[in-house]
Amino acid sequence: MSAPDAQLSTLKAQLASAARDRKSVAVEGAGTKRGWAAIAPRADVTVSTRSMNAVVEHRHGDLTATVQAGAPLGDVNRELARHGQWIALDPPFADRATIGGIVATNDAGPRRHRFGAPRDQIIGVEIVRIDGTSARAGGIVVKNVAGYDLGRLMTGSFGSLAVIASATFKLYPIPPASRTVVVDAADAGPIASALTASQLTPTAIELQTHPTRLLVRFESSEVATERQASLAAELAVSVGGRADIVTGNDEAALWAAHMERPWRGDGAVVRVAALPTGIGGILRWCEDALRDVEWEAIGRAGVGVLLLRVGGDTPRQQRAIDALRARIPSGRGSVVVVRASDDLKRAVDVWGPAGDTLPLMRALKQQFDPAGLLNPGRGPFGI
Repeated sequence: MSAPDAQLSTLKAQLASAARDRKSVAVEGAGTKRGWAAIAPRADVTVSTRSMNAVVEHRHGDLTATVQAGAPLGDVNRELARHGQWIALDPPFADRATIGGIVATNDAGPRRHRFGAPRDQIIGVEIVRIDGTSARAGGIVVKNVAGYDLGRLMTGSFGSLAVIASATFKLYPIPPASRTVVVDAADAGPIASALTASQLTPTAIELQTHPTRLLVRFESSEVATERQASLAAELAVSVGGRADIVTGNDEAALWAAHMERPWRGDGAVVRVAALPTGIGGILRWCEDALRDVEWEAIGRAGVGVLLLRVGGDTPRQQRAIDALRARIPSGRGSVVVVRASDDLKRAVDVWGPAGDTLPLMRALKQQFDPAGLLNPGRGPFGI
């Protein structure tokens, strides 16, 4: 029996044993998202995926790879880089975050602008249900998407339906060159809209506050990145911004600091999703409504996703979250608490209004985990 097969058998046995004994199970990889979601009751058993950390198969000719759930994304991409390929995901803590955790939370970073989130890149999945039975869905090549719905179902489930044992991704060639245009502007919204509407093809259009600016990244050949960065800088200046182009070590340091921004300070971190055209209005609201607390935001300007850190005491954080939710109509976006103190999690609903999707989510939970033993309370809207 190969090592991956033996590890899968161990996982199946652990879950089957817990199911027989009616014990609740928590699933954990590297723990980078341990504090995410609502406060969940302490599980009877914790199952770790850290030993399941292999690249099971890299089909470099087909641009696909199957990876075990406990493998850190950084290690996986270093292995895939031997053939000049990578999984085009760059979530927070990307070097340590595991494949299973990234898929389970559908976590993505700046390059979501070009490559999408995990649910857009996963083409196959192997799962283990709480009773120890396993199932596979999806194909090993990009054109074979039979059963893809199961893979998409697992993304964003927070491990509440089944344990992800491995996932198969479509891969991308590693770009040989990169440049980032740093655009300073009092109002980044018009510049972001102009860039999105242009013929340019950035891999990221990131917003950051204090001061307000855009980071517009191009990754392609040396000639293409130089040309596109120059055109983007000219466009930004024509719309009223000031632009500089960085590359090399300066660019790497710029992005490393950017990714740390929402997480490095105290306070709650909330994920705000809205129409891209509404992001500017949300930031103006923050400037006015959050004047008495420390706050900062970064986000995907072209996608409409912000990570907003709100300081202050628990009542102030709660008021800010409630006001944000009131500002974004149901069905037009969401405000989800990602990181918060236990006091704040008790004061607000971490997920916000569920809308008409909650009955479907509960039905899925009942089908996959009828006894409610797997990651109880950690799934979306507490399923």
